[in-house]
Amino acid sequence: MRIVHIGDALVEVHVRRSRRVHGSRAIFRAGLPPEVVVSLRASEREVDRAIGEHRDWFARCLARAPAAVLGLDRVAVTEAQGRRLARALLKRAVAAEAQAMGLTYRRIAIRDQRSRWGSCSTTGTLSFNWRLVLAPAEVLDYVVVHELCHVVAADHSPRFWSIVEERRPGYAEQRAWLDRHGWELLAYRPPT
Repeated sequence: MRIVHIGDALVEVHVRRSRRVHGSRAIFRAGLPPEVVVSLRASEREVDRAIGEHRDWFARCLARAPAAVLGLDRVAVTEAQGRRLARALLKRAVAAEAQAMGLTYRRIAIRDQRSRWGSCSTTGTLSFNWRLVLAPAEVLDYVVVHELCHVVAADHSPRFWSIVEERRPGYAEQRAWLDRHGWELLAYRPPT
């Protein structure tokens, strides 16, 4: 981690090393500190250079970042509590929806993804982000339907979306909610 001047502010920039990066890469996720990814063997000087190369881009991203409105800074849900609650809620929602759709699945996994709400593997494992418990119930239900629809159609083809529409006629609202507020859920850092 580095504290650097970006625009008129001192900003915390996270530095991550990766064997898959040759040079540097910049990542910005609203609500989280900017991140620079460098190679495993990058020197401190190369890290400083990478931050400098991405400074203007970070400044633009920070300037247009949305303001938090959900008030999650007042929430005190630990990751363990969130995972337990997510497992209970998702297990119930998936079972009911799978039965209604006449589908089977292998198992449910609760994860801590950086940018996803859920996924459906080719083996039938449904994975969900535990932070969905911070969203309204209808948003969690939409993600459940979305992932179960992938059991029928693995892609995001028109056929897939028509199945989603059939199961959740108002899905566009929930999807828009995630587009608008999902970054706040992903940025939530639970107390330890």
